[in-house]
Amino acid sequence: MPDPQLLIQLVTMKMPFGKYKDTLLCDLPVSYLEWFSREGFPSGKLGMLLQTLFVIRTNGLDDLLRPLKQQYLKR
Repeated sequence: MPDPQLLIQLVTMKMPFGKYKDTLLCDLPVSYLEWFSREGFPSGKLGMLLQTLFVIRTNGLDDLLRPLKQQYLKR
């Protein structure tokens, strides 16, 4: 079972740098995640979150994030 706090961070945290700076992690395009997969994910928490998001997105598990995104964007 995925860590709920990790999934919440995917729908609330914004990309801190690069082409997609200030974009919610869950809204990053798959092509950007694929680029990180080829070139290397950042170290630390951000890298772990991006790797997790890559697995979610490339395995068609976006439905895990939709309800959380709706819930946390209402706040």
